[in-house]
Amino acid sequence: MQEYQLTLKDKRIVWGKAIDIESLIGKYSGDSIRPSVNAALDWNLPAGVYRAKEVVMELDKLLEAMLVQLGEPVNGDPTVLLDSLQANLAISGQLAALPLGPLALEDKAGSELKSQAVRIGEQLVSWAREMNAEKRSLATYGEETLGALEFRSHCYGHPLIPEAIRLVWGPLGGPRIMQLYNEYLHQFVLLRDALLPFANWEEVPFEVKEHTEFKGLRFLEPAREIFLTQLLGKKLTHKSIVQYAQSVVNSGLTKTGYGFQYRLGTVLPAGLGESAGTAARYLLKWHPVQTVETEETRDLAAISFDYEYDDYYAAPRYEAGKGTTVNEDTLPVSGEYCDGPSIARLLLNADSDRTTLRFSLEMEGREFTVDLGQLFRGHRFLYRPHGNGNAGDAFTKRTSISSHRAIDILSHLGLVTNPDEIHFIPTDGNELVQWALLGKLYPENVVLLDKGDKEELEVAYVSGKGFGTQFLVL
Repeated sequence: MQEYQLTLKDKRIVWGKAIDIESLIGKYSGDSIRPSVNAALDWNLPAGVYRAKEVVMELDKLLEAMLVQLGEPVNGDPTVLLDSLQANLAISGQLAALPLGPLALEDKAGSELKSQAVRIGEQLVSWAREMNAEKRSLATYGEETLGALEFRSHCYGHPLIPEAIRLVWGPLGGPRIMQLYNEYLHQFVLLRDALLPFANWEEVPFEVKEHTEFKGLRFLEPAREIFLTQLLGKKLTHKSIVQYAQSVVNSGLTKTGYGFQYRLGTVLPAGLGESAGTAARYLLKWHPVQTVETEETRDLAAISFDYEYDDYYAAPRYEAGKGTTVNEDTLPVSGEYCDGPSIARLLLNADSDRTTLRFSLEMEGREFTVDLGQLFRGHRFLYRPHGNGNAGDAFTKRTSISSHRAIDILSHLGLVTNPDEIHFIPTDGNELVQWALLGKLYPENVVLLDKGDKEELEVAYVSGKGFGTQFLVL
């Protein structure tokens, strides 16, 4: 069995069984252009496994059919139609289907998804332009077949740029062209919105099943409506993002945790394998790995990954103790972890009646594990040394710092806290140890440092809550 691994600089995170899904991509049950009930031809995504680029390829058939039906001189220049698509996929402007730009999405989840919408929309339009320039559909089907494509698009509300309005509703266009174009735009919007949860959205494989009542990606509309209501209402949670992702990839799961396994891989928070200080906190990432082995079927079982503690507030807490007093101006670097650990493993927790995973490290000949879900939770609640303008006052008031060995913190049961003061935990920049600490410290006032010098400390003291027990990790 070949283990799957992520590389984090000079460190590795290893788990499960690596899988290869490339043989499944692009193998469809039929053609997207097929006979309809009347003499015309219809379009629908055939059942199969897709990535984003494969969907764009199938949608290009609609664009090429429109160009053929519009005729000269339009059929040689799709610029206007593609510019209108770009306006729909933008996040600002009157034509934006998802107008996130004008919204003050200052919460972490909203800001991450806002950036995602921009990245995905721009790339989808770029692919659409590139693929149409190749004219594959015209070479495959010919003008007669593309000219016969016609169907009713049950969707309203995708406005067009003025040039596109004149083109689609002008002498060369009409209702038939408008129906094709409306579906083309709507499928792109559905595709963009479906991929919002995934940091590596280009790689995510998802299964499309043909429905008589849904065309293409329209089966996603109910889940998308709920998700966007939460996003636009600024009530988005990590759980709701995972729940939406499960619908997008057709996992079949009704239960929601912090991540999941489905037929085509494993989806976990995107921070895994990244630096904790800069990693996305709410986005997810798809991995080609079977995390939980199943012997009774060739397909990967759909499994939701649970937190060890559903409510971390009710989890048992243990005090870190007093530690060793250190200089308040510059935090010491211990050199304790310069030579390791270099490998972390994700392990199935066999002692639980639910599916929980552990993040495991070996240090000083001992194994230390933390709940993987709590690790991600700690990362979401992590603070960085960003002050609020009162750093000078705070520095004069908060000068008592106690140092603790990371190995001592990780040795405790439950979650670790302390009744007061500031507590420093050096890791020598070992990112695996830092991640493990995020799964062990009570996620209330933990600040991850970069340097530990006086200037950063002044800012760190007013990061987080700015009062009460504070843990500084360096």
